[in-house]
Amino acid sequence: MHVHAHPDDESSKGAASTAMYVAQGVDVHVVTCTGGERGSILNPKMDRPDIAENITEVRRQEMERARDILGVRQDWLGFVDSGWPEGDPKPPLPEGCFGLMDPVVAAEPLVKLIREFRPHVVTTYDENGGYPHPDHIMCHKVAVEAFHAAGDPERYPGTGEPWQPQKLYYHHSMNRPRTQALHDAMLAHGLESPYAERLQKWTPDPAFDARITTRVECSEWFGVRDQALLAHATQIDPDGFWFWIPRELQQEVWPTEDFELVVSHVPSEVPEDDLFAGLQPDA
Repeated sequence: MHVHAHPDDESSKGAASTAMYVAQGVDVHVVTCTGGERGSILNPKMDRPDIAENITEVRRQEMERARDILGVRQDWLGFVDSGWPEGDPKPPLPEGCFGLMDPVVAAEPLVKLIREFRPHVVTTYDENGGYPHPDHIMCHKVAVEAFHAAGDPERYPGTGEPWQPQKLYYHHSMNRPRTQALHDAMLAHGLESPYAERLQKWTPDPAFDARITTRVECSEWFGVRDQALLAHATQIDPDGFWFWIPRELQQEVWPTEDFELVVSHVPSEVPEDDLFAGLQPDA
């Protein structure tokens, strides 16, 4: 089970490994906390009044297409997107949005889904949200709360029989070493890198990079990942930075998606190359 903040996050984080596991027969469930109602329209070709006026329905349709491309089940938790606060100082978050929820309250529908779907592995974002979007940070809090509470019969009565997932991971696919490696490879081939400015502002943090425990080789499914991304047409510009680096170069330079094993209730030695390492087939 992948727990994400917005529609499109399931396609930009861990989508190739998702597609790989689906191809292997794994039942994968995506939980989307918000509807992405306040997400900016980042594709100029879709920045039209008719899209903006119907953004909620458009983003649901985009999610349906991405879900079908990845071959996953998907559920909405139904919370309202917080938007990305801009300004200095940043304005307060809008009343009633996901970023202002009590994580214990917001975790209840996720606990119910965990108890229904009974996943062995749960993934979400780290404590910084992957990047500090208020919905990503709240998604982290809610997912961690639900992971620990779902197996406790005393917690969240009335949401189904207790079920304890065995492993909890944080996504780290957009890490600095990967970005640097792709940047260097582009320059080595005489190509312009989309990451030059970003890397200049990105202070190296070896201790944070060392948190990666699990690298899942999934380069064969990068094409499926890209198709799922393109399904989110309001968010993903097909001419934008997502697709500047040739897929063949990505497959050669960094063929994995990377995760941090945070909790494991089964014996599992790190480093790993599989999110299901240590789990028994009939667990």
